[in-house]
Amino acid sequence: MKIGVLLKQVPDTETRIKINGDASGIDGGDIKWIVNPYDEYAIEQALQVGAATGGEVVILSLGSAKTLDAARTALAMGAARAVILDDDGFAGSDSLGVAAALAKVAQEEGLELLFAGKQAIDDDAVQVPQIVATKLGWPCATAISTYAQDGDSVVVKRVVGGGVTEVIKVALPAVFTCDKGLNTPRYASLPGIMKAKSKPVKRYSPADLGLEDEVGADNAKVVLSGFQLPPGRAPGRILQGELADQVKELVGLLRTEAKVL
Repeated sequence: MKIGVLLKQVPDTETRIKINGDASGIDGGDIKWIVNPYDEYAIEQALQVGAATGGEVVILSLGSAKTLDAARTALAMGAARAVILDDDGFAGSDSLGVAAALAKVAQEEGLELLFAGKQAIDDDAVQVPQIVATKLGWPCATAISTYAQDGDSVVVKRVVGGGVTEVIKVALPAVFTCDKGLNTPRYASLPGIMKAKSKPVKRYSPADLGLEDEVGADNAKVVLSGFQLPPGRAPGRILQGELADQVKELVGLLRTEAKVL
């Protein structure tokens, strides 16, 4: 079985974000990039399924040349090889374009099962894996918290809120997005890190995939603009005077300004 993982590289949550000059996105110059945290659960689940079935785990990622660093992390964890779509022709693709490219690669590579994180922590679009499944004509189960494979079908559970958990049986091939709690992602060992440097990395261009009219900024159906940082938090207020007066003033502020009373 060939198992794919849709991997995205995102800014570290502790990185100070700056808006670029034309407010069309963020300035990536000084950003520390990491593997999307939810994708770590997808990598681990793929590795577990691969070990149980004797399957090959392949990492699929679209992005800049730096995306290779995130893929190397997954390779160090135990994935067999990676496919990186870092050709300039993919730059500026929206979620539809990204999904079209990843779906085409999944077909080219003969993948039979795909895992992804339930969402990316940068744009929170929660779109690409579902669109990939649609492009492939595969079923998709999102935000799964358990996974039990039996032959050509899988039973998963997903928490849907209000104390309710869905139990779903899905026929393979399929796409699954992974939630926190599904597993405990392993750390890359030193031997794994050394081996990752020599594991194969394959690349495709838009022309290789026949997607020149579907990917890239010129073909994007959705264009993001007008980025701005959230307003700064107002400074705290220190109340003065006698305790009884402070309590009275505080209650008034909670009623008139905070509007929580």
